[in-house]
Amino acid sequence: MNIAALRKLRCRLAANQVTHGLWVTFDSASVTEIAVGLGLDFVVIDTEHGHLDWGDVVHHIRAAVRSDTVTLVRVTELNTGHIKRALDIGADGVVVPWVETPEQLAHAVACAHYPPRGIRGIGGERATCWGRALPEHVREAEENVLVVPIIETVQAGRNIESLCQVPGVELFQFGPADYSSTAGFAGQWEGPGVASELLRLKDVIRRHGKQVGVLGTSPENLREREAQGFRFLGLGMDAGLLIRAVSDSLTAVGRPRRLQTSFLPGEG
Repeated sequence: MNIAALRKLRCRLAANQVTHGLWVTFDSASVTEIAVGLGLDFVVIDTEHGHLDWGDVVHHIRAAVRSDTVTLVRVTELNTGHIKRALDIGADGVVVPWVETPEQLAHAVACAHYPPRGIRGIGGERATCWGRALPEHVREAEENVLVVPIIETVQAGRNIESLCQVPGVELFQFGPADYSSTAGFAGQWEGPGVASELLRLKDVIRRHGKQVGVLGTSPENLREREAQGFRFLGLGMDAGLLIRAVSDSLTAVGRPRRLQTSFLPGEG
C-alpha cells in the first residue's frame, strides 16, 4: 500500500482541503503516470464500466508506486472476491458501486479488512510483497485501507443517515447519473430535483464528519462543486477529458465537432 500517499490524502480531507483526482478507463498505464506526474491526489481505476481487466489494473497500480497519488479501484459490484483481489494486487482502497443499505456497506468494509474485524483472506500477492511481508502488510492495511461507497440510487438517499453510521467509512462518492436514473430520469446527469437532493445528502454526510466526492463536468463545475463543499473531486474521466480537449481544439481552428454514438463523421 502507498501509506505516505494515503496519509497525505487523509490529512488534506481532515483539514477540509479539496483533493483532486482522475477516473481512469483507458488500459494504458501512461494515463496514471500522467496523473502522478501532475501531482494528482488520487486516481480511480474503473472496472465497473468498460474493458479494463486485472492485468490492466495492476499496470495502473504499478504506475503510481512510490508517488503521492492514491490508487483506488472501482470494483464491478459489491463482491467479496473482487474487493479482495483489488487489494491483493496493491490498490490502496476500493470504490464500491450501488451501495444502498447499511448492511451492504458493512459487508463492503468487512471484505476490505482481515479477521477478526473482517473477512478478507490473506494472499501471497503484491500487497504482501508476495508473502514476504505478511505482518507488516496486515498492520498497514488495517490502519489505512479506504472503502468508498457510491451513493447512486434513491434508496441509498433514503438510507443516508444509517449509512453514515457504518464504522470504517470516512468518504462517500456520489453518482448523479445513476441517481437520476433511479429517480426516473435515465440519461440525465442531474434530472429534475436531483441536484438539490444530492446537496442535501452531502450536508447530511458532512454533519457526520465525513467527506463527499463527485465528478466534475467542466472547470467551472469543479469550482462550483468546491464551493458547495465537495472535497474529493474528480477532474473527469480520461476519455471525457480527451474528447473535451480535442473538441475545444477543433472549435478553436474553426472545425467544431460533436461526437456521435454512431461514430460516423460529421458534415463540414
